[in-house]
Amino acid sequence: MAWYSKFLPASRKTALPPGVIDTPDKLAAYLGGLQTGAGVAVSMRAAMQYSAMMACARVIAEDIGKLPLHLYEQDGRMRSRLVDDPLFTILNVAPNDFMTAREFWETCGLHLALRGNFFAWKNVVRGEVRELLPLHPDSVVPKLRSDWSVVYQVTFPNGKVDILPQDAIFHVRILSMDGLNGLDPITYFAREVLGEAIAADRQAQGMFKNGAKLSGVLSAEGTLNDDAYARIRDDWEKTYGGAENAYKVAILEGGLKFKEISMTNEQAQFLEQRKYKRAEMAGLYRIAPHKIGDLEHATFSNIEHQSQEHVTDCLMPYATKIEARIRVSLVPKARRGRVFAKFNMNALLRGDMAARANYYTRQIQNGVYSPNDVRELEDENPRDGGDIYLTPANMLIDGKMPAAPAKE
Repeated sequence: MAWYSKFLPASRKTALPPGVIDTPDKLAAYLGGLQTGAGVAVSMRAAMQYSAMMACARVIAEDIGKLPLHLYEQDGRMRSRLVDDPLFTILNVAPNDFMTAREFWETCGLHLALRGNFFAWKNVVRGEVRELLPLHPDSVVPKLRSDWSVVYQVTFPNGKVDILPQDAIFHVRILSMDGLNGLDPITYFAREVLGEAIAADRQAQGMFKNGAKLSGVLSAEGTLNDDAYARIRDDWEKTYGGAENAYKVAILEGGLKFKEISMTNEQAQFLEQRKYKRAEMAGLYRIAPHKIGDLEHATFSNIEHQSQEHVTDCLMPYATKIEARIRVSLVPKARRGRVFAKFNMNALLRGDMAARANYYTRQIQNGVYSPNDVRELEDENPRDGGDIYLTPANMLIDGKMPAAPAKE
């Protein structure tokens, strides 16, 4: 029995039958890729080698990874941070012996963006989670039993296959059709887009391999015999073929003439198609195009709004799903009603000094933050007299603060 068996209830160790290949898509995936209308098999490796796909995945993973994650306890209208709780250390310092918390959540974001699921094995001691060990999405198969209980068939790195109960796995999923398995973006969302994009990239590679494009033709006044034709063709391809030989000076002999051919409409449309596929990939992930290097339609007046939409439309769904799963799967059941985790989305403003200054100024003037609250957000120590909350003058009644409502 595996080393983790001592943490598993004996009544839940019933083996399940292994998965079978029962659809064309499963067979294609097993053989190395999913077929697309463009005639290209899209595998995980091919998807990750497509620059726009990997750019989208990196944006999501790295943005999730750099967000501070706080653990709170709610008491009525008041809430306090739990910095001494063991779970806080797992979420913010190190979930295991070989990863930092930032690396762990970055891996979580990457798995969700590319595979739709993130799995981690929970090392539970005396009812509390002490360690989280990430599992490769391909090594875990969630299964829903006839009694509506959930188990996970896990293949560990040493090749051992075991069936784990639901409370042994930390599982975050994105969109789901059955409520259990997150939809694989490559299979369900982006397969055809990837197929067309990869096919276009391969066509571009072929163009560069042969000199970027058919730039011209060689013509002779007379008729060439087979030997002369073969020699001229081979010498020309050897000397001027390929992107590394572009712009070399050609030397013509025997009355040969070179006629230049300009870019055709089809070639121009081909370049536009590649740009469109990049934007379409960003749209599938709801990522602002400028985040993956597409600045064609970005301006100084709209890029701030695009960045805000990136937080609310792209990152927020991932963050809220992770927060909810932490509360359900990692917080002890007796404390779930009052203990919760929350990402600090304001951390994404760290790179913009002007935006941070304006935001803090408004919050202090409106009495939402005190100066010491702002100093804490900026990792500075508090100062004397910095815990005062201002009240705007137009909120006063006859120059005085409004009276607090009487207690019932």
